[in-house]
Amino acid sequence: MSQKFQEIINSDRPVLIDFFATWCQPCKVQSSVLNTVKENVGEGARIIKVDVDQYPTLASQYGVRGVPTLAIFKNGELLWKESGVHDVNTLTQLLKQYA
Repeated sequence: MSQKFQEIINSDRPVLIDFFATWCQPCKVQSSVLNTVKENVGEGARIIKVDVDQYPTLASQYGVRGVPTLAIFKNGELLWKESGVHDVNTLTQLLKQYA
């Protein structure tokens, strides 16, 4: 996953990573928000989900201490990262800003 993850975040379009856990109720809320964000940004950005229980090393590498944690990468650079549930408008604007 680490090699594949590097390829994904090295994209020249923004990539939103959703660090989540299957047992996390706020993560389920965030997931439905991300479906709408994807519709809003279309091909302008990618949205990838990373299960922190399946990939604890990756979560640790990026300082994920709680879920959900969202991070935006472009060209391998971390541009934005925050924990907690975020709304459609905020995430849409962030991705369009970095596009």
